[in-house]
Amino acid sequence: MSWPAGRGGVGIAGVGTALPGDPVDNAALSRRLGIAPEWVEAFIGTRTRHFAVDLEGGAVRWALEDLCADAADRALADAGADPDDVAFIVVATATPDALMPTTAALVADRLGIDQVPVYQLQSGCSGSVQALALAGALLAGGSREKRGQKPVGLVVGGDVCSKHLDLRQDFRELPATQLVNYVLFGDGAGAVALTRAPEAARARLVRAEHWLSGLGRAPGQRVEWFGQADRHSDRPAVVEDYKSVESLVPVMAREVLDWLLDALDWPAASLGHVLPPQLSGRMTERITRGLRQGLEWEEVSCVAETGNNGNALVFHQLERLLPRLAAGDRAVGIAIESSKWIKAGFAVEATG
Repeated sequence: MSWPAGRGGVGIAGVGTALPGDPVDNAALSRRLGIAPEWVEAFIGTRTRHFAVDLEGGAVRWALEDLCADAADRALADAGADPDDVAFIVVATATPDALMPTTAALVADRLGIDQVPVYQLQSGCSGSVQALALAGALLAGGSREKRGQKPVGLVVGGDVCSKHLDLRQDFRELPATQLVNYVLFGDGAGAVALTRAPEAARARLVRAEHWLSGLGRAPGQRVEWFGQADRHSDRPAVVEDYKSVESLVPVMAREVLDWLLDALDWPAASLGHVLPPQLSGRMTERITRGLRQGLEWEEVSCVAETGNNGNALVFHQLERLLPRLAAGDRAVGIAIESSKWIKAGFAVEATG
């Protein structure tokens, strides 16, 4: 889906995020998994992450619904909006609590929101940009709203990746392709409140784009869903082709940045900030070096502290970006999903 927002775009009125529990550092992870913290630092480069499950006992302590509702509530508060102002909700996730009911519907219920459209997009790291594109199109096209309501589009992204991981096994026997999932990922959620009035918002979302780029390519990541018939399958719940990710994501990120700058007619030198793909601490460093090419923009990253929490990442980056923006500042965000290779990007410009 392509969403060119025109001159005005839509306003980013508020942002909110949520992380479960205390940060888990590499030393704690090392004690639990029996792997060297030096290996995690050298290979992954992520210092901390947050888990919705108890690392010792494996009990689930937070559901995705909990985190998404918390982040959405904070975004509305940041925007000075009430649940009654929400005209629609879009939730992006790769790890819903259940296939039905949708997490989007559960979040709406938790917030006391009724009689509005709710959408859920099933996607990985690019899902939040897909949700922004859908929300922008709904606002620009005139979404249905109640009389007297301030039209607010609530966009939420989150993932609880840890529930797919088996903490009862001998991690010393795991191949690197599976072990990486225990140190790479974290859990979390984020949200933004969008409005039709960018001039009254903290910044404006100018454009959001995403497109499939996986024709003929094997998936770089697969997350299984086990039903009653195949729940005892020997298939691992999560498989990551990290070598393919290392080779393809930096190239795709560069393509997204070049495409957006060209489509917006923005000179590269006019960028003040770039929000690079948040795969891991090490991969983000590598991608950023490839994107920079002598330019002086500021990197906005969070993955070294939050872990790769999927659809939450874009909103955690936006939360860090907005306080740094001065009037007229420009920023570009990039997300690459390795499951079937989806490229996504968005552009933000500060208002006066």
